[in-house]
Amino acid sequence: MGFLDTLKAKLGPAKEKVGELAHQHGGKIDQGLDKAARTVDEKTKGKYSEKIESGTRKAKDAVERLAHKNEGGTPPAS
Repeated sequence: MGFLDTLKAKLGPAKEKVGELAHQHGGKIDQGLDKAARTVDEKTKGKYSEKIESGTRKAKDAVERLAHKNEGGTPPAS
């Protein structure tokens, strides 16, 4: 068994746990991402608003994919 195979085997349970947590706490995670985005946007005085919005959207999509992967389904199209 190679190094990557060993690494994948050890990370498998952690990936499942992350999916479970994303499913259970998706709303709180989204709220936290929104709060962090607002704070960063205020600190940068709106200079990077578009990039912050884009990054926040991508992070929320990733959380949603993790949550739905754990269910065995596919996430709805955005």
